[in-house]
Amino acid sequence: MSDFPTKARVVIIGGGVVGCSSLYHLAKKGWTDCVLLEKNELTAGSTWHAAGNVPTFSTSWSIMNMQRYSTELYSGLAEEVDYPMNYHQSGSIRLAHTKERMQEFERAMSMGRYQGIEMEMWTLEEAKERYPFLETHDLAGVLWDPSDGDIDPAQVTQALAKGARDMGQKIIRFCPATGVTQHDDGTWTVHTEKGDIDCDYVVNAAGYYAQRIGEWFLPFGGRTVPSMVMEHQYLLTEQIPEVEAWSKEHGGKLPLIRDVDVSYYLRQEKHGYNLGPYEPNCKGHWLTADDKMPEDFSFQLWQEDLDRIEDIVTDAMERVPLMQTSGVSSVINGPIPYAPDGLPMIGPMPGVKNAFEAHTFTFGIAQGGGAGKVLAEWIVDGHTEWDMWAVDPRRYTDYTDQDYCNQKGMEVYGNEYAMHFPHHEWPAARDKKLSPVHAKVKELGGVMGAYNGWERANWFAQPGDDTSLEATHTWGRSGPWEQRIKEECEAVRDGVGVLDLPGFSRFYLSGEGAAEALRGLVTGGLPKVGRINLVYVSDSRGRILTEMSCMRLGEDEFVMITAATAQWHDRDLLVNAMPVGVSVVDVTTTRDTLIVTGPKSRDLLAGMSDADLSTGWLTHQAATVAGRPAHLVRVSFAGELGWEVHALVEDMPAIYEAILEAGAKPFGMYALNSLRLEKGYRAWKGDLSTDYSLLEGGLGRFVKLDKPQDFPGKAAIQNEKQQGVKKSFVTLTVEAGDADAPYMSCVWSGDEIVGETTSGGWGYRVGKSIALGMVRAELAQPGTELEVEIYGQKCRAVVQEDQPLWDPANERLRA
Repeated sequence: MSDFPTKARVVIIGGGVVGCSSLYHLAKKGWTDCVLLEKNELTAGSTWHAAGNVPTFSTSWSIMNMQRYSTELYSGLAEEVDYPMNYHQSGSIRLAHTKERMQEFERAMSMGRYQGIEMEMWTLEEAKERYPFLETHDLAGVLWDPSDGDIDPAQVTQALAKGARDMGQKIIRFCPATGVTQHDDGTWTVHTEKGDIDCDYVVNAAGYYAQRIGEWFLPFGGRTVPSMVMEHQYLLTEQIPEVEAWSKEHGGKLPLIRDVDVSYYLRQEKHGYNLGPYEPNCKGHWLTADDKMPEDFSFQLWQEDLDRIEDIVTDAMERVPLMQTSGVSSVINGPIPYAPDGLPMIGPMPGVKNAFEAHTFTFGIAQGGGAGKVLAEWIVDGHTEWDMWAVDPRRYTDYTDQDYCNQKGMEVYGNEYAMHFPHHEWPAARDKKLSPVHAKVKELGGVMGAYNGWERANWFAQPGDDTSLEATHTWGRSGPWEQRIKEECEAVRDGVGVLDLPGFSRFYLSGEGAAEALRGLVTGGLPKVGRINLVYVSDSRGRILTEMSCMRLGEDEFVMITAATAQWHDRDLLVNAMPVGVSVVDVTTTRDTLIVTGPKSRDLLAGMSDADLSTGWLTHQAATVAGRPAHLVRVSFAGELGWEVHALVEDMPAIYEAILEAGAKPFGMYALNSLRLEKGYRAWKGDLSTDYSLLEGGLGRFVKLDKPQDFPGKAAIQNEKQQGVKKSFVTLTVEAGDADAPYMSCVWSGDEIVGETTSGGWGYRVGKSIALGMVRAELAQPGTELEVEIYGQKCRAVVQEDQPLWDPANERLRA
């Protein structure tokens, strides 16, 4: 092939809507020397048989951003690239059967309003007027989304491809990639059946083949892609005269219906219906050794299985009786990839330099436009406009074996429209990572939650407490857990509590130059030997990339401790920042941590440890506890006198047992969350994210602009300091009702949205509902009265002083 490219800046593997969108958006950012490889024809994977729905609704801020962008892109794409497309923004009616579902709708509508999506809550009469064939007698209400609709998947993919080609990009069809090789300088060669292509970056956008392509990267630091494949069926009815008559009269299509409590969508397809169920008794595919994925499943489907969806079809026919007048014309049953949480993977490939991912899209058409934008930003800019941790591939680590992926994929599919209540834990594929004292924690009544695969106690139940999943189906703070959380917080306030905290991400840094490399990475200073402090890393815009505890053991010897979920994110950050000769060793799994905290914690530890317990706050020391070697760190995320006890996994059971016998009360993650809110302590990827700069986040004291090192974001932070921040971090006390403010609740001043909450909950020591968040800088003055919107209710809120609500002078902490 004389025109076969042998060099490219980026090679994208996979020619579905996401691959083509990525190629298009790279060109829009000026990178026009990129290549897309497709083993068959464009759209040959999940794209060609996709239903093509394009909703904006989501209860995830970043997913809503991505889907909103897709609708905006698609609405003008045909004209921009001169390619005809069928895109119908018919709007959608989302049905609620319960009060809890209405609350979810209110929350999503509030987020949408902030992003400029004009959703509305409709009365049943308004819904019936807009959709005369709809039965509404048993509904609690409906949500109207005017931007929802559907698009032809093949047309939008070809339009993106044409736009990319017109800007100089190359698309090579019928050209399977066969492998990759990385060179010493980090560049790549992508091997194909038609020849090799050298490139700077490679992208796995291979849809349901992504796991297979991902195996090529194992020799270069990669991992097996955490995904599986589901059968998804939808059926098309024959034409219905009444639908045709309505369309002619109104000049468009009927709104799309989503009956989320029954779990299906129903939309007009020509003059009939398209019904797409997400059935609980679902079926995965290619899950076992005797059911292997074929080498090529392009443009293929599976045999229909209507028995599996019969109940949902019957329900839909009762909801829209007009459906009963028509027969089924065809059934589409094709593969859709699922990640364990149902969200795609977009961003840096974990453990591999200069490789990216954009795959495992369950709703690829709706998210494809936004995904291409996000992926192009990652590659070209090194960061994304919106914080996209929700889809970052590094959110998964080593617990996601195939059994986990299969179980979670089935669970997510069968609960596709389920509400994600704040106290609910999904039961599938649990116990992947256990603390050394897990059995004891369970024996004490621990009601567990999964944190990066690690099982931790959320709260401790007493005999007779309702620990059923059904009890958690509420947005409110009240439940069997509430009294127990209160008791746990009071024990920490008045006596001493102990929390087992497995999975703290730990990295041991050592070697000549480690300290200097860290100074060039973090925004502030490093602790002296024997001390510990918080350090922050910003991106080139001065935004908050991560927070770590830096424990200094020697001049060039450190332990970096970070959030459980940040393990692979921060590992890659540290590894990429360290020079030759400095080693970064992940020691997360070799150690466990206890938080021992409360005014009586010193007395308790004095009876079993040889440590010097008079040393001050933010110090650490090697010692023995209960006769076992440990490291004691004088910090407490609970905001009371306390220590973290770090010990080897094999030594922790004896230490934990001794601390319990000495009178410490076990407490859980829910109590810890309450305690940290009262201190204004930030949580990673809630309060601390790349949506905010360090200065906006109130973290200026952790920035040293006068140090000689040119750390990432230094110039941006200097500029922002001169210009002044537009937003400021605040603590709010809220006159909340039954529920506290969830992440990304709107903050109002009069009739204007002026900010958002980043976390919220009840403070049991101060007896108030607390929200942390961001507001316009001029409104961050203490005493300013605002309102926080919580599930549709505006609640009075007051900006507090820039200090902790509990123990503002930190006297108890430093005691």
